[in-house]
Amino acid sequence: MNHYKFSPSLMCMDLTSFREQVEFFNNYAYSYHVDIMDGHFVKNITLSPYFIEQLKKITNIPIDAHLMVENPRDFIDQVIDAGADIISLHAETINGEAFRLINDIKLKGKQFGVVLNPETSLDLIMYYIHKVDKITIMTVDPGFAGQKFIPEMREKIREIRDIKLANNYEFTITIDGSCNKKTYRVLAEAGAEEFILGSSGLFNLDKDIGKAWNKMREQFHKEVFTEKI
Repeated sequence: MNHYKFSPSLMCMDLTSFREQVEFFNNYAYSYHVDIMDGHFVKNITLSPYFIEQLKKITNIPIDAHLMVENPRDFIDQVIDAGADIISLHAETINGEAFRLINDIKLKGKQFGVVLNPETSLDLIMYYIHKVDKITIMTVDPGFAGQKFIPEMREKIREIRDIKLANNYEFTITIDGSCNKKTYRVLAEAGAEEFILGSSGLFNLDKDIGKAWNKMREQFHKEVFTEKI
């Protein structure tokens, strides 16, 4: 499973066990996914730049700041100063200044990620796709945990994989939403490379985070690497 990446979504973690869970993930996770919502772009408010600042004190794992906000420019410097390594912006929010924001992020030594809502066409990012380090496909509506997988997203993932292979792009294909035993095989076959793990795929599997992680790995291996008869 070495070429697949697993990143816990920390909005779903047990914050009463923050240090314990982060210290465990430090040995296994590819990155940390930190959702920052403003209550406007999505009707929810979750984590913050301050959360990233506290997280950075106890980890060297890359931190991906997923900005689900109407005005990402208001947050970019804040999350970079707090310690974020990857700045993932919704394509829907940066139309009209995408090239400037990408350049600003890269000049500060950070990676740029773009996020696409389920209804958003790939056409929206094609003029700057060569500058992207990570493309995150939302396979649920953004803003809330625990939603069901939108099956139409399988074709979008395949389309991105084909574009990547045809052009030798190096961005990571990341999936955000309903990554669990019901979807692992479909997502992996479509071209997913990084799986963001939330409540259904990780945190609800067991109260003990080590046991939960092991169950996730077992489920992934069974679904992705076991032949179906």
